[in-house]
Amino acid sequence: MTTLADRYVWAVLRAVPSDQRKDLEPEIRALVADTTESKAADGTLTTEAAERAALTELGDPEVLAGRYVDRTVALIGPQVYPEWRRLLTTLLPIVVPIVTIVVLAANAVEGKPPGTIIANGLGAAFNVTVQTAFWFTLVFALLERSTAARTSLPERTWSLDQLPQVPAPERLGIGEAVASVIANVFVAIALLWVMLAPPIVIEGQAYPLFDPALWSFWIPWFLVVTVAEVGFAVLLYLRGRWTYGLAAINAILGAAFAIPALYLLANDMAFNPALVEEVRTITGGTWLDVTASITMIVIAFIVAWDAFDGFRKAWLNQRSAAGTTAAPA
Repeated sequence: MTTLADRYVWAVLRAVPSDQRKDLEPEIRALVADTTESKAADGTLTTEAAERAALTELGDPEVLAGRYVDRTVALIGPQVYPEWRRLLTTLLPIVVPIVTIVVLAANAVEGKPPGTIIANGLGAAFNVTVQTAFWFTLVFALLERSTAARTSLPERTWSLDQLPQVPAPERLGIGEAVASVIANVFVAIALLWVMLAPPIVIEGQAYPLFDPALWSFWIPWFLVVTVAEVGFAVLLYLRGRWTYGLAAINAILGAAFAIPALYLLANDMAFNPALVEEVRTITGGTWLDVTASITMIVIAFIVAWDAFDGFRKAWLNQRSAAGTTAAPA
């Protein structure tokens, strides 16, 4: 069971350099324990009430962290610095991936070479990071140096309700959510690329990797499924934790991609027949069949594991919730 003290200590530790966290954790826990004990010393408060009073007195974890590592949180100004930091750490993980994905998709649709697509995507990510950080810093620096603006700011208050939850293995973090979105967008872009800008050229003739006949249904189907996967990743992040319902949706989406893919590969309906014929004429072998078989095994394993992992995390969450409910008794 995660207590308020655990959440407070974690909030302090995440605001200090990672190489100092192991050494500082015992000290911070001792500080919390001593403060709680002093609040409960006269016997007028319960243990829980004393803990809440102690944490409220200790104040904002980020401010306490700044004092603990012997540095002031005054890169811009002590009144506005915490908000500046919170805004940047919230916006950058959201804005940068979105802009990067849009640039990658636009370049892929235009049929630009893979190297150019990657370079433009990385350039966009760098530029939006620098621009966002620069303009936010400039605005907050001017705000801090303006007496009228600074005095007009509402007094910032902190409460225990603002404590973050301690991350758990079964909880989806922003990094995992962004990675899931990027992976699915990459699949969609790759699918469009190998069909619209065929990378395989044999004797001057470019060949799409997959059968052009699949445009009638299956390629749009796979694109819709990848878009649905992106939406599911966002939904899961907003929900915060796996549930059996979300695990079921995850399994259905995986099956919606894997079953048609396995069917097409097993029946030699996936790859472009003209390309297959050219490759077999040149190589005189059946290595493409072996490649298809390996691809089928990989797809089946990944989808099966992903479905199992979703239900496993939902079960862990249910067990954790049950333990938390039973603990007070």
